[in-house]
Amino acid sequence: MEHIGQYLKGTMDKGLVFRPDGSVNVDCYVDADFAGLWPYEDKQDPSCVKSRTGFAICISNCPVIWQSKLQHLIALSMMEAEYIVLSTSMKEVLPLIRLFRAIGRTIGLDDNVLATFKTTVWEDNAGALTLARLEPGRMTPRSKHYAIIYHWFCEHLRPNRIEVEKIE
Repeated sequence: MEHIGQYLKGTMDKGLVFRPDGSVNVDCYVDADFAGLWPYEDKQDPSCVKSRTGFAICISNCPVIWQSKLQHLIALSMMEAEYIVLSTSMKEVLPLIRLFRAIGRTIGLDDNVLATFKTTVWEDNAGALTLARLEPGRMTPRSKHYAIIYHWFCEHLRPNRIEVEKIE
């Protein structure tokens, strides 16, 4: 704890610069590398067939959270690897939205700014986009194992003004 206090005291003049262009938005860019280490490392090592999760979350074009790590489970397809990234990134996006709204109310942000606040998650895999947009009861037998672990975030998409959009 003492080290954290010393760090904060020593970096008081450092910070993130937010320059919103009229509205405040949260953008999350996600991507996965399906079994990225497999041809380069030991093919018998189970960790070499794991996909890599990567995402960056920006508030008003200022990156605030980013992550790149191996996924915990082995994805069976590129679509599944991308869907895992969507689920993982939403674990960071949802608390960030709640925090931002609370801070906005506390510091007296204009209600018009909070009303136009929107969140977009940018995904490049068409299959993951289709699956994310499905209603939970519409899962197929081939995709039901995704629903058990990763489909939890879909209930937050429309009510909280979170959009999942295609990016090239």
